[in-house]
Amino acid sequence: MSELVALVTGGDTGIGLAIAEALRGRDIDVRSASRRSGFDLTDADSMARLVDGFERLDILVNNAGIAESAPLSRTTDEAWARHFAINVTAPFRLCRAALPLLRAAPHGRIVNVASTAGLEGAPYIAAYAASKHALIGLTRVLAAELKNVSVHAVCPGFVDTKLTKRSVDNIVAVSDMDEEQAREVLASQNESGRLITPDEVAAAVLELIDDSGTGREYVLR
Repeated sequence: MSELVALVTGGDTGIGLAIAEALRGRDIDVRSASRRSGFDLTDADSMARLVDGFERLDILVNNAGIAESAPLSRTTDEAWARHFAINVTAPFRLCRAALPLLRAAPHGRIVNVASTAGLEGAPYIAAYAASKHALIGLTRVLAAELKNVSVHAVCPGFVDTKLTKRSVDNIVAVSDMDEEQAREVLASQNESGRLITPDEVAAAVLELIDDSGTGREYVLR
């Protein structure tokens, strides 16, 4: 077993998989918690049992998230609750449960995968943007409160993942655009004019893990 142990939520696909592979590339023992690996991130008891299975934990990456779009008039209570359950409450519970292990580590680290939507607003993503704003708020509080654990956030714009593919499909369904045009519309909202890659997000996470400070918000556009 390697010296360091990391837990990555949603570490089996997309951004989470890229993060997990980047950490393994540093010979870090990485565990994933996701629906694919049999964990219900909305269940408090399941999360507590997950953390109980660790003898040590050095790095917690709260990556798992959902993103749905709809105008406010069609944003249901259920959709709002889903976003907060996965995007905010699950990280909150894991941070709380993992805190004793992270404090016992030589240098405990928490990295929350947020979004540029957590720093600014945009149409049709009330539930998503509000939940990511809340995650940024949680990150800032923990960075101020925890003196021996580093806490950071990475805030990417549109990333080339299945979640973005769903946004593309939604655009195609309600417009005259084809898939390529819809992707270009989303890419144009990033300052780079292209979709961010999962590997770029993973590289940002590695940089934040190496940061001896706390409270950084690493923006990727």
